[in-house]
Amino acid sequence: MLRELFAGAAPGVALGIGDDAALLSRPREDLAWSIDAAVEGVHFRRDWMSLEDVGYRATMAALSDLAAMSATPLAVLAALTLPTATDDAELAAIARGQRAAAVELDAPIVGGNLARGDVLTITTTVLGEVARGAQRSGARAGDLVAAAGELGFAGAGRMWLERGLSTDVFEARGALAAFRRPIARIAAGRDAARSGVTSMIDVSDGLATDAAQLAEASSVTIELDLVRVVDDELARLATSLGSEALELALSGGEDYALLATFPPSLPLPKSFRLLGRVTAKGEAAVLVVDAHGDRRPVSLAGFDHFR
Repeated sequence: MLRELFAGAAPGVALGIGDDAALLSRPREDLAWSIDAAVEGVHFRRDWMSLEDVGYRATMAALSDLAAMSATPLAVLAALTLPTATDDAELAAIARGQRAAAVELDAPIVGGNLARGDVLTITTTVLGEVARGAQRSGARAGDLVAAAGELGFAGAGRMWLERGLSTDVFEARGALAAFRRPIARIAAGRDAARSGVTSMIDVSDGLATDAAQLAEASSVTIELDLVRVVDDELARLATSLGSEALELALSGGEDYALLATFPPSLPLPKSFRLLGRVTAKGEAAVLVVDAHGDRRPVSLAGFDHFR
């Protein structure tokens, strides 16, 4: 509904609503704009992470949209809605986390807004530039499907916290870090552009859901190889949680990895690993292929605010 309501050509708009970021035309490069909100009780809980983690995570989540467009960050704006009980020390902790993320990716925070409200909310606007923005709609039959970043670990970290398990266990450290301090894959996004990427999306809602969005935008069938999607470390984590590793990889969400397609005639960038192939044009679908070659449709069980 919103896409239909806001769609339409406008001077200077190279790409409007519907992708990871909008592209505004300039003489030599496009400007990439995106906005993301982190809401207490929906995206984070204070008993699961520090307020520095909250600020860091909110900033990286927004910057991940620029990574998905192969854009280089230029600046960040942050609007905070603070409950009345928020004190100066808590605000400073959030700001330290935001600054740490911004410094890590050379994306200066240049302004924003403060307001009072019932729930802590961080709304982050990011601006970047790109010569040719990667979009979701360019995948072609025969393309390779690849990912940059880990899949399923953030979901495992969230599940660990949900179940109240000890956070001092060594095997949980990687998963907890993936959930609390994700990394926007800016460099990998630029690598993808140099390697002829045909389509790309960031994995925020879960591999299954985001692969389906890419498949729908490109009108293709994507086949994911089970043995490539799940690695040994994720399998061990899943065993500790009494869960399925494939379910974590497909539906965990909030990985902020990049999922992309590339021409088969070119080598994949070193920051990406092969996950599967685009096998057909015309029908949007996502399939998982097991070690025996058997195919089955993926259940779209990722995160959706309005499901």
